[in-house]
Amino acid sequence: MNYKTLFGYVTSSVRKGLVNNLSRNMSTGRFRVYITRSDMPESGLDLLKKKCDIKTWKEASTVPREEFLKSVAGVDAIYCTLSDKIDQEVLNVAGPQLKVISTISVGYDHIDLTECKKRGIKVGYTPNVLTDATAELTMALLLTTSRRLPEAQLDAKTGGWVSWAPNYMTGPGLKGATVGMVGFGRIGQAVAKRVKSFETARILYFSRSERAEANEIGAIKVEFDELLKESDFVIVCAPLVPETKEMFNKSAFEKMKRSAVFVNTSRGALVDQNALIYALENKIIWGAGLDVTTPEPLPLDSPLFKLKNCVVLPHIGSATIDTRNTMSELTAANILAALHNAKMPAELK
Repeated sequence: MNYKTLFGYVTSSVRKGLVNNLSRNMSTGRFRVYITRSDMPESGLDLLKKKCDIKTWKEASTVPREEFLKSVAGVDAIYCTLSDKIDQEVLNVAGPQLKVISTISVGYDHIDLTECKKRGIKVGYTPNVLTDATAELTMALLLTTSRRLPEAQLDAKTGGWVSWAPNYMTGPGLKGATVGMVGFGRIGQAVAKRVKSFETARILYFSRSERAEANEIGAIKVEFDELLKESDFVIVCAPLVPETKEMFNKSAFEKMKRSAVFVNTSRGALVDQNALIYALENKIIWGAGLDVTTPEPLPLDSPLFKLKNCVVLPHIGSATIDTRNTMSELTAANILAALHNAKMPAELK
């Protein structure tokens, strides 16, 4: 998936045209952009370097709060990640000349959108471009969890693999199963299409609205409690909003099958993590696969790391080379457009 398909931005000729057009309209000097990590994909940074003066946190890690506040003073744009909390304090320190914040993510709950709107600061994000990568990772995590691959690999490496045995490393399969999708936006639909290819019996989905695309996939809209009760696999692809925060709590897990596999590649805060730990420890559900947690990174002493029926990944849903490059380019394109009063390719309203 690329800009040409989604926004009409990605081909080199179009991208060159955008840059040239910006150059023709520049009459007040170079804009100042702060980038919160040193390891952002270069393809997006190259676009910014041509037209802006950039300042970057020197480490390949989340910029410390004190350093962040010191560095944003006087900048015209901020290029950030999910890990960078942008609130009133940051906006106050940055100053009234700040025109745009662009995050290299689909999620945006780390940005105070209400305050940005009050100040006329535009906010960009990266929808659509990571749909396929995240859907692929979701399927990989589901299968890794249900087929117990980390356990099996550890046994193979440490001598636990003695011989073939009829019940050795068995787990639930997708064929003939009922799969419940919580959230049925672009990523949820992409996951459902992949799930369908495994000859599942039913695909259920819970969403705040009817989805016409569900008819094509053959997915059935149900209430949340029914989805929990009926599903062999529960896959979370919902956005983090006040209504979805910790929607997977003790009550929700208790409504699920004891044989159910829970997979979350959305946001960690949709889950009451203590309730999940309790459900896994007490076999209330069969297992869980998580690409997102609270907090991130997860502390090494977290009980989740000690559970054989839980697979934890370090938030790598969009981690393909092409996807991350495209996300970086879109983040930069959002900044360049906003700085020159052009239409942003992906603006949060």
